[in-house]
Amino acid sequence: MDTREIRDAASLRALAHPVRLALVETLALHGPQTATQAGEHIGESPTTCSWHLRQLARYGFVEETGTGKGRARPWRLTASSMDIAGGGDADSELAATALIGLVRERAFERHRQWQDARGRSPERWREAAGESQLLLWVTVEELEEVQAMLLAVQERFAGRLQDPASRPVGALPVEVLVLSHLVGPPEQT
Repeated sequence: MDTREIRDAASLRALAHPVRLALVETLALHGPQTATQAGEHIGESPTTCSWHLRQLARYGFVEETGTGKGRARPWRLTASSMDIAGGGDADSELAATALIGLVRERAFERHRQWQDARGRSPERWREAAGESQLLLWVTVEELEEVQAMLLAVQERFAGRLQDPASRPVGALPVEVLVLSHLVGPPEQT
């Protein structure tokens, strides 16, 4: 599997639903699952999950594994990651902005949950997890270089998402958020 680029408004809107995002997240975290198993993870009924999994399949985000029968049919992701951006037209740009906002809200909520539970986590994990915020003065070329370096670090561990056998003993899922943006509007020169 590889990265799927999502640029068309219809696909962007199809993914921009809280249940569908939760299903994608649980399939990424737990691997192939039936609608019933996924529902247990995200707190939705098997019927609801089944319907949304079919919608995700319609747009190529998930597929049946080909194993199982009847209601015990597992689903899996079709790509290991997604690159979300508008396609240049107003409709897809609006849909991409909405989807990215929803994805970030969910990630920030998981971060808040980590902060709330941090004291109950093992000390070594608490110390290893971190936060940083930097203000950098860089050119657009330097920002592209920073992004490429950070992506290279992420790619080093990306294969472990789909291949549980590649995970070392003691490995746990960790979410890493990397955001970069201009501070205020760019000045005209």
